[in-house]
This record gives sequence, C-alpha cells and structure tokens, in this order.
Amino acid sequence: MQTLLLNGDDVHENTPMAELVRAVEEAFVAYENGNAQMPAKSYIDLPQYNGDFRSMPAYLHADGWDAAGIKWVNVHPDNPGEYGLPTVMGTMIYSDPRNAYPLAIMDGTELTMKRTGAAAAVATDHLAVEDAHSLGIVGAGVQSHTQLEAIAEVRDIEEVVVSDIDEEAIRTFAARYGDAFDVREGSISEAGHCDVLSTVTPVESPIVGFEDLGPHTHVNAMGADAAGKHEHADETLLEAKIVIDDFAQTTHSGEINVPWKAGVLDEDDIYGEIGEVVTGKRAGRTPEDSVTLFDSTGLAIQDVAAAHVVYTHADENDNGTPFDLLGV
Repeated sequence: MQTLLLNGDDVHENTPMAELVRAVEEAFVAYENGNAQMPAKSYIDLPQYNGDFRSMPAYLHADGWDAAGIKWVNVHPDNPGEYGLPTVMGTMIYSDPRNAYPLAIMDGTELTMKRTGAAAAVATDHLAVEDAHSLGIVGAGVQSHTQLEAIAEVRDIEEVVVSDIDEEAIRTFAARYGDAFDVREGSISEAGHCDVLSTVTPVESPIVGFEDLGPHTHVNAMGADAAGKHEHADETLLEAKIVIDDFAQTTHSGEINVPWKAGVLDEDDIYGEIGEVVTGKRAGRTPEDSVTLFDSTGLAIQDVAAAHVVYTHADENDNGTPFDLLGV
C-alpha cells in the first residue's frame, strides 16, 4: 500500500472551496450529534524558543463518509527573522479509520488556512444577514485570503474593505482580488461597518471597539487561538449574540478567553455552539438580532474534514507523491 505525500500546492489544488465549506459544516453536525471524537487540543510550551507545539487528533462520521487524522502544528513568532521559516507550520496525517493505514501526509499549513476560511463561511451562512454584500477584514495576512474566498461562497460579496498596519499586505491582497471584487483600504471602523467582518490578527489587546461595528454586522473572530489573545472590546462580547465552536477551547484560548477568566463573561453570555446552530437546535440569525459574533479557535474535526476533501481529489487526480511508508 502507498501513502500519498501532498505539499502545499497539492493541498491548494485539491480543495474546492464550496465542497470544503460543506464538509466543515458536516463535521460540525457530526460533532454536535455525537458522531465524532475530538480529544482536547494539547500544548507543548517552549518558552526557551518563544514557541509551542499543538497536537489535534479527531475522528468523525458524517453522512456517507468517515475520516480520522491528527495535525501537529506550531507557533514560533521568531521563525521569519531568525530562520527564514513561517511562524506557523503544520503537518497532517490522514488515516483510514477502518484499518489505521496512513493514507496521506500533507501540508497542514495550507490546510489550516483553507478550513479556517470554511469555518467562517459556515458561521456567516447561519448568522449574517441574507443580503450581505460587503465584507470587512482586519488583518491582511495569509489567513485573510481564505476568509474572502470562503465567505464569497455563501454570500454575494461585492465590496471588501481591508484594514492593516502593513500597507504592503493590503497591496498584495488588492492585487490578488481586485479584479473580482471592489477592494479598498479602510479603517477598522470602516471594515467593521460592513455586513460581515472577519478579524484575523494575533493581538492581545482589543483593537475593534463596539462603536466600530454596524448595527447588524456579523463578526467572525478568528484571530485568538491561544490564551491571552483578544481582538474585540468586552462591550462587544457583552452585547453580541455569541456563537462559539467549542466551549473548552474558546474559554481557554478563544476570543472570549480573557474576559472569561476575568469574570466579565459567563455561560449566560454565550448563545450556543456552532454545532447547535447548524443542526437547527438553536436558531441562527433572527430578525431581532443586532451584532452576532462567531468565536473560532479551530477544531481538529475541521482539519480531518478538510483532509478528507483534499485526499479524495488528489487520489482522483493522481496528484502528490506516493511512497511506501510502512513496507506492507
């Protein structure tokens, strides 16, 4: 038997975004309905290297398919300057749940970007106004690209307002998407007054105030993925209809983690988990809603769902490099 080695280009080429959004939604459904196993994300802290490792295993059984895998990912902020390496790198092992054979080893960095965008799209589809046509993005790094690509699959996005302190990042974003969308640079408040806002920054002090949001803006709070990170003002979190991806992860390292630990927020301030919304156990956006906010930390089930999509298409298209990993 052969294991398929898939680099970042292979992952990119074999991940049709519309299909990925559906797969991630199916993963949320499986998790909510008890058809998934997802142990808590584990951390290895390496303060001597200003970094950490994270392991994310999962199994899920969706409608017509099941999948298993584990992602090994790091965050080392000094990498670009000291080693010429990305801050975040990931490796995904995708296995056949029937017999545990490693079907593929693939780049987890590209995979993470894709599934993060897809998760925001699922939340947007359920929580944003139906006629949303404008998207604000705070943080024009690589994660911003899949936010637009995925959200445009669920809403007819025409206008994109991008805010970032890095002018070059904005120019890169505009050059890539300017032909398909009306892309312009704007302030955080201008981005926040769009119909949908995605924030993808690593800040630890809030940069988006409640006054920076429109009266019916849906917010995808995607940047907080570790304890201490915090993009949005506490006032927003107290006023918004908050939907989280997972209680344990968001209270530990999601957008709500700082005010949660400070006692500013409690369980009464959380509307529900995204799985409850996509299964219909809780309503998504209602006419009475003003600001809605999705707190996403990124779940291992999303990685497994994405790996399933990638492997299926790569195998069909004869992409990647097959090799004999186990000699069986």
